[in-house]
Amino acid sequence: MSEGFRISRLSGVTARLVAYDWLFPRDNAAAIADHWQARLARSPGMFDGTVLLGCACAVEAGIARVDLFPARYSSFIAYRDWGRTEGGVVNAFAAIVPWSADGAVLLGEMGAHTANAGQLYFPCGTPDLDDVRGDAVDLAGSAARELAEETGLTLPEGAATEWVMLAGAGQLAFLRPVLFPEPAEALCARIAAHHRREAEPELAGIHLARAADGPEAARMPGFVRAYLADVFGG
Repeated sequence: MSEGFRISRLSGVTARLVAYDWLFPRDNAAAIADHWQARLARSPGMFDGTVLLGCACAVEAGIARVDLFPARYSSFIAYRDWGRTEGGVVNAFAAIVPWSADGAVLLGEMGAHTANAGQLYFPCGTPDLDDVRGDAVDLAGSAARELAEETGLTLPEGAATEWVMLAGAGQLAFLRPVLFPEPAEALCARIAAHHRREAEPELAGIHLARAADGPEAARMPGFVRAYLADVFGG
């Protein structure tokens, strides 16, 4: 366990869309609306769409099976910001962890218009209805889509398919470490070129991690620090 997160190695992740009666939005509707308006005042670019949150997860024979249900983004943001835990609902999401050929992990700095402005993350996002395929939710596809949208990178041929699950702090982070053939400098140049082609990039820049306790660790959420501590030691 690192930073309060349980870390598990997985050979696969599957997810399905389920119906779930989440009482939190109904019981706190007025407070959620006020919180959302306050958040919009700080980050006007946010959109109150539908996201998918986790309500159950089981691991058997190295495979994680996750149940997800639809919720308003404003409800999720209030639930997360207030540190609530009703019904065991968690922020369950998938992310590619880009590794450069020379041993660096790439982190994106969230842009000023986003809900997590200034924080350093792996390129990722909360899954949404675009990731639904029938009654299944394509978390692997969600991770690859977010990587492409935020960095312009696509997965190299033959990329590893193993996952690392970090559970804690109201989150289920499914991380897929992927080794890219280029060194960090070349990857950063590719990402910078992608950002120059965008009107409003989601990321403000790319940072490199080569250790667990660098000077920017305070800007990383707990699951990122936990992963780096696990792979780099510390």
